Amino acid sequence: MKDMFWIDTGTGRPLVLLHGGFLDHGMWADQIPVFAPHHRVIVPDARGHGRSANATEPFRHTDDLAALLRHLGTGPAVLVGVSMGAATAVDTALEHPELVSALVVGGAGTSEPYFTDPWTTRNLAAWHSAMAAGDLAASVEGFMVFAAGPHRTPDDLDPEVVRRLREMATGTMSKHSAGEPDLLVPVADTWARAAGIDVPVLAVNGALDSPDHIGMAERLAATVAHGRALCVEGAAHYPNVERPADFNRILGEFLRAL
Repeated sequence: MKDMFWIDTGTGRPLVLLHGGFLDHGMWADQIPVFAPHHRVIVPDARGHGRSANATEPFRHTDDLAALLRHLGTGPAVLVGVSMGAATAVDTALEHPELVSALVVGGAGTSEPYFTDPWTTRNLAAWHSAMAAGDLAASVEGFMVFAAGPHRTPDDLDPEVVRRLREMATGTMSKHSAGEPDLLVPVADTWARAAGIDVPVLAVNGALDSPDHIGMAERLAATVAHGRALCVEGAAHYPNVERPADFNRILGEFLRAL
């Protein structure tokens, strides 16, 4: 695990916080001190993100997470993920179910997303073309469009939230170059297999997120045996960053109910 970075703090039932794509462990800064007094809080940087090394051979985020939890001698854990982190959490419930006691997901359903909303497809295309061209500034701005969601612009967000998200996205994107090989191996048939997930699942979306992102998380909650979904008002794709008090209250209530 020498090429991976993680935080491991607190004691109690293990709680794993999984960041979104192009971000890092810093997106959980408002959660770690709140939950560490009662939980062992584990917060990794995914491969190719933050302070973890870039991939040099084919890999899956779920296998990296499973290896970390086994290395730390912990599990089953509550996995909390937003966006890419949510996809990793669900993949882990499918591929390494013995390591998972519950899931909290936002902004994604599984690691096989689909997009039909015109706002989403248009802005995804612009963002991906910026990344393909290796234009770091435009890539970060494309990322920020999704952070704001379809109902706002980045100028409508709290400036400190914008600063934190831009800083993390710039840090991770600058680790990569246009045209580098994509070594991420997909997990197969996730939607078909999701109905077999039998741990409690809570979907927590930002009410201002795109309908595709909200819809995928709500579909997951409706597909599993023990799922429910709710929204955080005044937040888009990163409710834990935009509305940490609301997110922490929801997560705390879910953890106590377990």
